[in-house]
Amino acid sequence: MNKVYLDYAAATPISTQVLKAMQPFFESNFYNPSALYLDAQSAKSSLTEARAEVANQLGCKSSEVLFVAGGTESDNLAINGIMQKFPGKNLVVSAIEHDAVLQPAEQYDCRIANVAQDAQVDLQDLQAKINDDTVLVSVMYANNEVGSIQPIKEIAKIIKNIRDTRLVEAERKSIDPLPLYFHTDACQATNYLSLLVNTLGVDLMTLNGGKIYGPKQSGILFVRTGVELKPQILGGGQERGFRSGTENIASAIGFATALNEAAEQRDTESNRLIALRDNMIDRLLRIDGLTINGSAHRLANNIHFTVAGYDNERLLMELDECGFMVATGSACSASSDEPSHVLKAMGIPDRDARSSVRLTLGRQTTENDIINFLKTLEQLVQ
Repeated sequence: MNKVYLDYAAATPISTQVLKAMQPFFESNFYNPSALYLDAQSAKSSLTEARAEVANQLGCKSSEVLFVAGGTESDNLAINGIMQKFPGKNLVVSAIEHDAVLQPAEQYDCRIANVAQDAQVDLQDLQAKINDDTVLVSVMYANNEVGSIQPIKEIAKIIKNIRDTRLVEAERKSIDPLPLYFHTDACQATNYLSLLVNTLGVDLMTLNGGKIYGPKQSGILFVRTGVELKPQILGGGQERGFRSGTENIASAIGFATALNEAAEQRDTESNRLIALRDNMIDRLLRIDGLTINGSAHRLANNIHFTVAGYDNERLLMELDECGFMVATGSACSASSDEPSHVLKAMGIPDRDARSSVRLTLGRQTTENDIINFLKTLEQLVQ
């Protein structure tokens, strides 16, 4: 039986182009880039080129790109790095952040901004949660469970206005103003949305190679020049001293190649998946008792639905037996018995949260896959 994969938000297969680009750095060009002999310097040059390629896609300086081991490390470096640099201060995060943001944030004075029923951040509540001691705001670009895209530019404007007010007040008092940084986790957005950091207005941004057909445990943290960040891994001072340890050149090359490939395919692939997604949603809504969760302003590849009264784990197993791989929520918390914190924040009752399923499409998803899935789902639930 040929199985159909519909969980691209959890992991993507590595692309042929990415694998080919990485191969030499496992074999012939394996050198430590910190060594002084010419072959090692050649490896270092490849790392520099990869960093420049990433910077080009983000519209930033190469020095503002830190290579890390995936989205979780990137989020942790952003949250812990800022909050430990400013002890005693607080941060504001949205209620639907990934656990890689929420769990480190909970170690500090953390204020949670509410979201509406469609998982859009309540901007008035977000602004109200920011006070004179807030040093960091973290709101994800697009949600990993229900796919809702957040108004990042509008949040950046709110933060800029608060910064301007602080600056005026600090000048009046002849003191240095407390900074207010804006971080966004853009792991799910990378394939489908613009990543130009200056247009978005962010100071820190997390990207994950394992979500963009690159290697797992690869990624970056964009850190705008001037952002004060405390390093979390100490040692040889690699990555501008923010992340010590011998650089994983193969991973960096793979990430940069995957990011370039994602940018090249962004428009055409988004349009293709939007057509598949919208057709699927139209068909799903014909099933009695089924509702779609999240915003109409959602990622091109995301569909999240509830089948009232139907246990989602049971449905997942039945679909798996029929050859379809789907998810009940975030893969990182799939072993938890607790209902999704994202669905709770949206006001979805626990019983409905336990009847909810996430589908995420990808490059290998075809129209036939969608047709066959819908036929199977209709048979199972009706």
